[in-house]
Amino acid sequence: MAHTEHQTMRRVLRREIAGIIGLLTDEHDFTAMLRYRTFAFDDHATYLQQVEALLRTLAAQGSHTTVALFDPEEYAEFCAETGLEPDAPSSRTRFTAELAATGPTVPYEGQPLADLVPNLIDEAVRRATWQYATTVLTRIGSCASCGEDIGRAAFARASHLLARILDTADPGHRHLVCSVSTTPEGVVAVLHADDDADGTARLDETEALEFTTVLALGIATRSAGGLVMRTSAPGRTDRVYGWRLRGEGLHPLTAGEVFDAYCTDIASGEIVSPESGVDYSEPPDLGDAEHPTGHTH
Repeated sequence: MAHTEHQTMRRVLRREIAGIIGLLTDEHDFTAMLRYRTFAFDDHATYLQQVEALLRTLAAQGSHTTVALFDPEEYAEFCAETGLEPDAPSSRTRFTAELAATGPTVPYEGQPLADLVPNLIDEAVRRATWQYATTVLTRIGSCASCGEDIGRAAFARASHLLARILDTADPGHRHLVCSVSTTPEGVVAVLHADDDADGTARLDETEALEFTTVLALGIATRSAGGLVMRTSAPGRTDRVYGWRLRGEGLHPLTAGEVFDAYCTDIASGEIVSPESGVDYSEPPDLGDAEHPTGHTH
């Protein structure tokens, strides 16, 4: 009887232990792991099927599982730095545990792996974008004429601009995209905002930090860039408008410029049909936030 009770308690306890699975999302990364004798798979499609089956089983048992992006190159570096044997399951487990705290992750909530994988990759891109932008802002240094930290000042400026944009937006759901043309390639950040019951904007803190950092990167480096907002609410026509990043300020785009931007395929440059029921318009007045502060570097 006591043995049965102990088994029951262990099952209950197991449901309260969160797990993490390191996932090899693409064929290239999977192939890189084939160098290890202890890696048990030889076909990526079969590997993904087995991972999905395991996730479903754990969910059925009441376990919470997080899926992390497993990067073979980062794994090899981790083993070299820690002195672990890379061709060992215990080393892969140790690395996967580290990913829970430091790497891109997505919780498994019963969604098909075909839906989870793109979300996981998007999360990895978002994190890499934020890390890149943060690194540039940190290293850019101080203004030669006034001594002010350029990255810090740009972040403060970006925070102010974002607050003004949200304050002047129509109520409802807001979808913002900020793009900055940096070298060697551009960076993009996305932010979603909804209204609380009292009308204040509800933001995801991580999204807001990433968005502000990318906007600050454009300001600090004086790079070409832009910001587009789409507002939606029940019973109201969606509205799309935006700004061009210019110096430390945002210059409003005309309705025609917004229309052209939304109705051009980014990859091919071809014109695409505009959405019905969408109002392409000029943005609201941001007040003095549209104009540079006068700080130069």
